[in-house]
Order: sequence, then structure tokens, then C-alpha cells
Amino acid sequence: MKYFQLAGLSALSLALCLGAAAQAASASQTSEARLTEAWRAAIANTDVPAQGCFTAEYPSTTWTRVACTKAPDRPFLPAHGPSGFVVGNGNDYAAETGVPISQATGSFPSIKGLTGETNEGTPDTYSLQLNSSYYQAPVCDNAQIPSECRAWMQYVYSNGGGAFMEIWLINYGSNCPPEWGSYFTDCFYNSSQVNIPDQALSALKDIQVSGSTVSGGNDTVKVTASKKAYAVTMPDSKIDLAGNWNTAEYNIFGDGGGSEADFNPGTNIKVKVQVKDGTTLAPTCITDGFTLESNNLGLNQCKTAGGKKPSIEFTESN
Repeated sequence: MKYFQLAGLSALSLALCLGAAAQAASASQTSEARLTEAWRAAIANTDVPAQGCFTAEYPSTTWTRVACTKAPDRPFLPAHGPSGFVVGNGNDYAAETGVPISQATGSFPSIKGLTGETNEGTPDTYSLQLNSSYYQAPVCDNAQIPSECRAWMQYVYSNGGGAFMEIWLINYGSNCPPEWGSYFTDCFYNSSQVNIPDQALSALKDIQVSGSTVSGGNDTVKVTASKKAYAVTMPDSKIDLAGNWNTAEYNIFGDGGGSEADFNPGTNIKVKVQVKDGTTLAPTCITDGFTLESNNLGLNQCKTAGGKKPSIEFTESN
């Protein structure tokens, strides 16, 4: 009898030890996740030291210069819509502020049911876009009809390539400025690209895209993927975003050319757009979108928050 009691006691002790070890491991993982999240927020708010391309790796918040590459030769198009109920082509939520935005960050706090995505039949092909609205700017002064010209900024992460900024002069006319490409009566220009390794679809929740603008300085796109950050800059004078940015749209779309990111049935993605405009006021959640690219999800309710981190948050699902 004593033997069985001791054996039972030994098994109980082992179970308790294993339970304590599992709790400790879980607590350690939670702590690591919080530290990583804090690092992402810190590096998104850490200025890059100069023009060019840079990387940083957790837990460091020091940017290291790397070689830039050429951004893809394909346009990420302005919306024609809205059309239908899928996200994109003018059908989306965006955060609108009463005063100009200096920085915005897009993220996906929750992803459920996602097992696959294709873009024109190719898996794991998509873009993450943090877009401004269309706005009047001095760069339109030389347009064919200046009053009809609108500027537009896209902070883009293209999976399988990297991060860059694509800027547009919509309704500029047939004679685009030097170095700008022509798309009918619109003009577009790409910054340099900072290369980013392919990210598996399972890593989507850990990717954040941040865009910032400084009057007389640089516009910068930053992407954090897992425990590494990437950044590339461009002079704000190219598009005059600073002082004109009051709406931020963020989502996952097709990878340029007006394409669509198609997700498996049962996908549910929570989207968050956090803005910095020098106030603690909650932004307005407006039903509007600015890119032609789309996905096959439908929009659900949008909510807003003020305080230290003003934001909007919504879900999309199919």
C-alpha cells in the first residue's frame, strides 16, 4: 500500500512539475511577445539617420544602412470605384483626422481562419498598403489643369520584394515631370526599395507598416517583420505630403496592377490604423478607399479610439 501511495505521490509531483514548467514557458513566451511588440513601437518611432535604405534588428533601435534596390516596374493604381462589396477599389475604411497626420501605422491585431491566399493564381502574393487620400499640393502647379490635379501617397510592402513609396499625380495631363512614369493622364513615381525576405502567410500578424512625413525633410516607410525592421526614405518635396495628410487607409490587397488578393473561405482579419497628429482625439472612421487593388473580404463594423494612440479598428471576413 505504501508503495502505491509513494508511486501515486511521485506521479502527482511529476505532473505538478510539468505543469509549473509549462506555465513558466508560457509566461516567458508572453513576456517575449510583449518585449517584441514594444520594440516594434519603438523602432517605428525612431528616425532613420539620413536618406537611403536601412535595417534594424531586435532588440536594437539603431538603424544600419544597407544597399537600396529598384522598386517593381508596376503601378499600384488609384481607385476607380467603389464597385461591389469586396474590400478595395474605393470600398474600405480609413482614419480621418482634423489636423495633419505626421505618422500612421497599420497592423493586423487578429487573424483567424486564414489558411491560404492567391493573387491571380499565385500563392502568398499580396501587397500591404498604407495610403493617403487624394489631396491638392504644389507639385500639381505645372499640371495641364492644376485645379483638377491631385497628389497621392502610397507606403507599400510588396511580398517577395520589399518596401517602397509610390506617389501619384492624378489628372496631371500627358506631359509628366522628368523621371515620372505615365499612366493615361496620371503620373507615378517610385522611391528606392529596401529588400525584405519573403514572408510566409502565417507571419502576416507580425508585419506592421508605418509611414511618416516631415515638412522640408523626408517621407519614410518602415516595415517590421518578426524581429527585423526595414526603412527607406524619399524627400517630401517630391509629393508635398507634409501638412496635407489627414486620411490614412491600411489593408492587404493584390500586388499591384489593380489585382485582388483572394483568401480562403472563413478568413477573418482585424485591421488597425493608428495615427499620430499631435492630439489625443479619436480619428473619424470614414467609408472610403483610395487604391484600385482589392481583396475578396467584406467589411464589418469599424470603431475608433482616442488617447495616447488614436486609431480605428475594424474586421473584414468572408
